[in-house]
Amino acid sequence: MNIVVVGDVLLDADISGSAQRLSPDAPVPVVDVDDVRHRAGGAGLVARMLARDGHAVQLVTVLSDDGAAAVLREALAGIVVTAGPSGAPTPVKTRIRAGSHAVVRFDEGCAPPPPPVATDEMLAVLETADAVVVADYGRGLTGDPRLRRSLAALAGRIPVVWDPHPAGTDPVPGVAAVTPNLSEALRAAGPADDATATGDGTGGGIPAALRAAETLLGRWQSRAVVVTLGALGALVLPASGLPQMIPAPEAAAGDTCGAGDRFTATLALGLEHGTALEPAVEKAVQAAAAFLAAGGVASLLQAPAPRQLRSESLDALRAAEQVRRHGGTVVATGGCFDLLHAGHARTLSAARRLGDCLIVVLNSDSSVRRLKGEQRPIIGQQDRAELLLSLGCVDGVLIFEEDTPEAALDRLRPDIWVKGGDYREDQLPEARLVKTWGGETVTVPYHPARSTSRLAAALARVG
Repeated sequence: MNIVVVGDVLLDADISGSAQRLSPDAPVPVVDVDDVRHRAGGAGLVARMLARDGHAVQLVTVLSDDGAAAVLREALAGIVVTAGPSGAPTPVKTRIRAGSHAVVRFDEGCAPPPPPVATDEMLAVLETADAVVVADYGRGLTGDPRLRRSLAALAGRIPVVWDPHPAGTDPVPGVAAVTPNLSEALRAAGPADDATATGDGTGGGIPAALRAAETLLGRWQSRAVVVTLGALGALVLPASGLPQMIPAPEAAAGDTCGAGDRFTATLALGLEHGTALEPAVEKAVQAAAAFLAAGGVASLLQAPAPRQLRSESLDALRAAEQVRRHGGTVVATGGCFDLLHAGHARTLSAARRLGDCLIVVLNSDSSVRRLKGEQRPIIGQQDRAELLLSLGCVDGVLIFEEDTPEAALDRLRPDIWVKGGDYREDQLPEARLVKTWGGETVTVPYHPARSTSRLAAALARVG
């Protein structure tokens, strides 16, 4: 899969340090600088996120030939960049932080540039795309007529997700989704909607967001308008069908820079994989919240988090890591959990009481089929995981593909491994593995009157 990111790039500079005194000549904090870092912003940040996630990505943009552009190219190392001339200085946005708090931001080279021109090389890269993210940062690239014709043609064949900008151009017709935030949607729709909004994403802001989305859907002729609403999540308005509100999980948000880019990149990936619009938006909302919880753009400078064993979420590993960091006990149990019943709930509740978090190591669909036959599982792995996570005693779910949980356990390394009391010691070969890192294996009471097989047989009788 080849994802092409099209749009304006800029250079972000982060200057961080501590502030413990005021300047003697003015009532302003003095920041003792500890660190100076540069990173790609705009479309460059979207490309960096996708590349860091392991996806094949190409960036189509325009670049200057000044010193800031040279630094920007270094920040884009490892990404295939096809760039035409920008005809303007590289825009640089410098943020100064004292601890975790922003003190000031100053911008250089951000005056409106002359309209850039897309080259033949840039247009040729677009033809190789399986999905396109348009990251418009108002620098004029998306107004190029040839580029717009190419994007309009692609929109009929592949997912094109357009992240607009108040100073940018309207999306081309037919794109899969346009993703303004609330402020951008209200400004684009016009002063009537802007005036009726509260501006905080609550109360009157949500109806105003819906009215703005309806206006923009007709104007832009896209297949959907998705208005991001910060901590509330996102409002999805498809060209046909009812609007849907996608709630966001709770996330501590310090610096929100880059959350919209994370959202747009994840949405494009989901649509390219064939995910329907609303589920793709739900994944994008979750990804943006996880991005903020991990520290925002600062997390991009850290080593990537370890990937779960063929599972889409890192919640289980993060939960275990957090508990260990505070000296707690990690408990794990495992199984298929097909047709969740009262016996499961009792076992899980008993296991959770043994420590400070409970991780369920869950057989994937293919693993269940190999163990129990082609008619199983009755419920798919994502639904089984969601049902487990809805229980207050479950802190994370780790899905594994193998027939036995050893590889998953070796990654998770729980302090206590729990199974139902119907298992004998010779039926738990993983107990020896758990011992190797100092863990223990215990059983909890088994409830024989309740089983998935009995439930499945009962369902078959009532048909």
